[in-house]
Amino acid sequence: MLRAKKILAMLLVVAMGLASFAACGKENTGSNTGTTNAEATATAAPTETASTDAGSTDTGSTTEATATPTEAAEVDPLADIIPEETVELTVYTQLANYSGEQIGWFAQVMLDKFNVKLNIINDGDGVFTTRMESGNLGDIVVFGNDTDEYSQAYNAGMLWDWDDEDLVETYGTYIYDNMTQALEKNRSISDGVLYGFGHNVATSADDHEGAFYHPDIRWDLYAQLGYPEVGTLEDYVDILADMVALNPTSDTGGQTYGVSLFPDWDGDMVMFVKSTAALYGYDEFGFGLYDTNTDTYQDLFADGSMYLRMLKFYNTLYQRGLLDPDSMTQTSADQTETYQAGGAFFVIFNWMGSGAYNTEAHLAEGKAMLPLVADDFKNITYGLNVNGGNRVWTIGAKTQYPELCMAIINWLATPEGRMTTEYGPKGVCWDYNADGQPYLTALGESCKADTKTEMSDGYSGTYADGESKINNTTWTIDAINPETDGESYNYKNWTTRITDDVSAIEADWRSFTGFKSYTSYIDNHGVSVAPGTSYTASTKSDELATTWNQVAEAIKSYSWQAIYADTDEKFDALWAEMQDKANAYGYADCVAFQQNEADRRAELAKAAKGE
Repeated sequence: MLRAKKILAMLLVVAMGLASFAACGKENTGSNTGTTNAEATATAAPTETASTDAGSTDTGSTTEATATPTEAAEVDPLADIIPEETVELTVYTQLANYSGEQIGWFAQVMLDKFNVKLNIINDGDGVFTTRMESGNLGDIVVFGNDTDEYSQAYNAGMLWDWDDEDLVETYGTYIYDNMTQALEKNRSISDGVLYGFGHNVATSADDHEGAFYHPDIRWDLYAQLGYPEVGTLEDYVDILADMVALNPTSDTGGQTYGVSLFPDWDGDMVMFVKSTAALYGYDEFGFGLYDTNTDTYQDLFADGSMYLRMLKFYNTLYQRGLLDPDSMTQTSADQTETYQAGGAFFVIFNWMGSGAYNTEAHLAEGKAMLPLVADDFKNITYGLNVNGGNRVWTIGAKTQYPELCMAIINWLATPEGRMTTEYGPKGVCWDYNADGQPYLTALGESCKADTKTEMSDGYSGTYADGESKINNTTWTIDAINPETDGESYNYKNWTTRITDDVSAIEADWRSFTGFKSYTSYIDNHGVSVAPGTSYTASTKSDELATTWNQVAEAIKSYSWQAIYADTDEKFDALWAEMQDKANAYGYADCVAFQQNEADRRAELAKAAKGE
């Protein structure tokens, strides 16, 4: 083990008095010794053999080769890292919506493959600061972005250097062989040291991701209304009012609304407000939006800003009685339940609309949420990026199990690991047919239609219970799965799923739109592609970070108040007061910083477009 080797080397230095050995150590690279969050439990579990976990193509390169006697005799580097007794690893992830022990089918997969239990720590208020002060971030550490807190962590020596004693090359072979550019990006933003890689890595930069911002609407109600024309965003308001009049009661007997929101995932601004602008090609970008159509920055308070327009859209819904009144106080789980029960009829994220509502039962009843694009939409999509995104997989410097952590992250990056994370256990929820095409099993189809589906085949709990709580990806969903003949990881585009055997309500949607898939429908309408680049946000100074947080709190607080304004006059007054408060905190300094960021991003975007 790497840590054991380091301790032995230190003892040799003392015993032999060879000062030259000390030069072998690296400062602030995560190789320092100390306590760990990973402790072996007293519960023994079956130990995986080397051939089970490490001997397949899922832990190494995708290139197959015929084994020679010499190769067969080589020692498998993963053979000695699966613990004999179950180990608990702490996973501190800034993306988690859950805290506690990973349960369900994913927990069993981790136990069966690596003999580990995962203790998930999410990023509540002050958690990062507390863990930094303790000197221990965790065993596996996932950052929500690759700037401020990530740079604080590696500068403080809190992350493990993946090049140290060839950690990634030896125990992360699939990553090492297949994510070269993503690894190089990480080195470039981390002072030349490799600490991990960003999420959503692509196998090619030749295409773009499928849109996950897309306006899902209750299609059965829309059809009953006679398919009214939708020219622009604001046209949905009257349609939603008519839908509520047509269907005033949810499946559970509650009142229905046009939309339901929640504040859990607000960042610098209110998430639903800034994200709705994505339907017009605008990407959230600090205090404002980045127009991917023109590669320009629009600050929050610019005349006629898209943020203001989106804020007014939700306020109009409120004034018309079409906004779920619990939106400002409920959790994301509460909102999901509302959509699952048919309590709201429009949403801008696919997994909140069609993903939550389109159960087998609803489809059988002729009910579904399906995308409806307004005439002037130009939905943002993101170019496939071989450099990866900004949500970083890393390993904590104080772990006693760096090889094991690396092997786990490596497996998550293999085709089997990526498919398992997305769909459930192989052979239970998904598999490949005789032609090598991926397909969902009957259970897998049920789980995708309704995440509350009970697992079977030796797995307990519901599918939702067992989903990975780490909540990060390795390969982008639209990357090519090398175990197939050119199919992506995205089941919606699989050959085995795009058939004519669909429900009556989806057949109606196909007849109206003229398309068989949501992706092709939205793409054909016209999209704004934000090309994949190596752009990474700059680190803010401590002073600017303090100012930034104050401005952010003012913007979010006043935005929610504006959404709930009873009159247009009150809305305008709150907008003006928001601007005054933000300016008083130092908004101008934030905009100057973000404009410089926009200039950097635009330069890289234009280069990627060949302009």
